[in-house]
Amino acid sequence: MAVQIDQIRALAERVAASHHLEVVEVQFSGGVKFRALQVFIEKDAAFRAELAAKAASGEVPDELASLPSGVPVEMLSGVTHEDCEQFARDFGTVLDVEDLIPGAEYTLEVSSPGLERKLSKAEEFARFRGSLIKLQTFTPVNNNRQWQGRLTDFADGVLTIDLSAIKQKGKAKKATGAKGPVEQSVTIPLSNIEKANLLAEI
Repeated sequence: MAVQIDQIRALAERVAASHHLEVVEVQFSGGVKFRALQVFIEKDAAFRAELAAKAASGEVPDELASLPSGVPVEMLSGVTHEDCEQFARDFGTVLDVEDLIPGAEYTLEVSSPGLERKLSKAEEFARFRGSLIKLQTFTPVNNNRQWQGRLTDFADGVLTIDLSAIKQKGKAKKATGAKGPVEQSVTIPLSNIEKANLLAEI
């Protein structure tokens, strides 16, 4: 019997909401001997807004204290070890009751998405305008499928990436010109993005 990942995610989102958390991603992997369900969570939008307000006023919240200076506040998930423990306990209990992962035992892993988190939803690209990203497209853009740079805009389902923000490599370097970018930016429709994630700026 196959694992119903959409039902599992919906359940995770309900449990997360009760803890003022949001689900970023759910992954299920493994075979016969080892199976793992990974859930990446972050604090909800209200908490993130509060964290950003504190940082803007010059206050150094606990969530920022241990991080290198210069890390954009919006990249922080705000999730603590206790958040992960509480969510894992409640979510694991409901998962077992609902029996959404039939068969042999599995491991439930709960963590924050990290500074180089995956991006997939339109609202995530809008939220992380101004951040460094790398992505791979389904079909080539300017004869290249691998791009990295600063996400300067996201509007009408199209990303604009500043290529001069990062030294390009491989085909991307050829596409932008070996002696410096001929094209300073590239536009890519969200529908053409196979996978994307943030790049940490430290």
